[in-house]
Amino acid sequence: MHQTKKGNQWYFGMKAHIGVDAQSGLVHTVIGTAANVYDINAAEALLHGKETDVYADAGYQGIEKRCEAEAVRWHVAIGADSLT
Repeated sequence: MHQTKKGNQWYFGMKAHIGVDAQSGLVHTVIGTAANVYDINAAEALLHGKETDVYADAGYQGIEKRCEAEAVRWHVAIGADSLT
């Protein structure tokens, strides 16, 4: 297991990346990674290939620039402090 720092807080262990169908609300993919793995690096494995739109948090900023993610439209939520 690895460690990662977010702000001034250290986190140790694992992180779950979860893919959920927007219409049904059912989970279709669950991936466990070390805590130091960036969300954006697990994104391709969360896609099953039938998506047209993907909604994600700020950990996925810049994903639309990756060639493996060009087939879908990304909607990434970013914090208000990131806009200034």
